[in-house]
Amino acid sequence: MTEFLLGASAFVLLTVAVGLICILRGPDDVDRMMSVQLFGTAGIAALLLLGAAIGAEAVVDLALILAVLAAFAALAFVKAGSRPGAAHTEPEDRA
Repeated sequence: MTEFLLGASAFVLLTVAVGLICILRGPDDVDRMMSVQLFGTAGIAALLLLGAAIGAEAVVDLALILAVLAAFAALAFVKAGSRPGAAHTEPEDRA
């Protein structure tokens, strides 16, 4: 069972690597923020899988802290985008 959990954790970290491409090449800020949310979610999942595989309770606590921080990051992004006078630009057509 430990090998399966470690393999699943490696697969989740691979999806994070693919998400890095989206952050670097994302067409606009919303796509980049969604990729950052993917980092948060995948990081939490990887930590929970690792914690279950090696039996470390501290890793589970760290994953919960990251979950709270990821939620606050999303709220801050939405709050900054909904301010009066915030720059709202339409995406350019990529032809």
